[in-house]
Amino acid sequence: MNTIETTDNINTRHQRRMQRKKELMDQKIDAAQRKTGVLVINCGNGKGKSSSGFGMVMRAMGHGMKVGVVQFIKGTMSTGEEVFLRRFPDEVSFHAMGEGYTWNTQDRDRDVEKAQLAWQQVKKFLADPEIGMVLLDELNIALKYHYLDVQQVIADLDTRPEMQHVIITGRGAPPELIEVADTVTEMQVIKHAFKDGIVAQAGIEW
Repeated sequence: MNTIETTDNINTRHQRRMQRKKELMDQKIDAAQRKTGVLVINCGNGKGKSSSGFGMVMRAMGHGMKVGVVQFIKGTMSTGEEVFLRRFPDEVSFHAMGEGYTWNTQDRDRDVEKAQLAWQQVKKFLADPEIGMVLLDELNIALKYHYLDVQQVIADLDTRPEMQHVIITGRGAPPELIEVADTVTEMQVIKHAFKDGIVAQAGIEW
């Protein structure tokens, strides 16, 4: 005999599940008491790595934090995030220090030179306790192609102020960097408009 479940039964079971879930979440929250700057890596082939990073930049700004941004690889074309964030020079120091995608530059020596210059700017941010968050956009690409030494990058990150957060984006994050990170998210492609012949557009891709 089929029984039609009443709305009251559904609501009661839902409430019990949420009560159990709240107990578990409260236990996890109580166990997480250490407060420190975190190293976040957004990697993978899917869209959203830089978008997530810049979302955290705006979140930090909303909390009154000063932010430093260094873009590796990117730099020849102005992006929407750059145009927007340059409106807040007192809150954000923005440095786009690349010369374009590697398949366009086709000059490894020049790419290495630009990446190393960008890292000098990064080190200034990492030495400044007034900077609450640093976004290193597309750093993973520079590490993937060995424009920078990953061990030196890790060593410099380790010297940063205790409460400073660092966000690193880009495909191909090296395992050594993933090992020392606090939070790692890998973006995966399910579908992408470009594969269907839809051109990259302002506000979506840059």
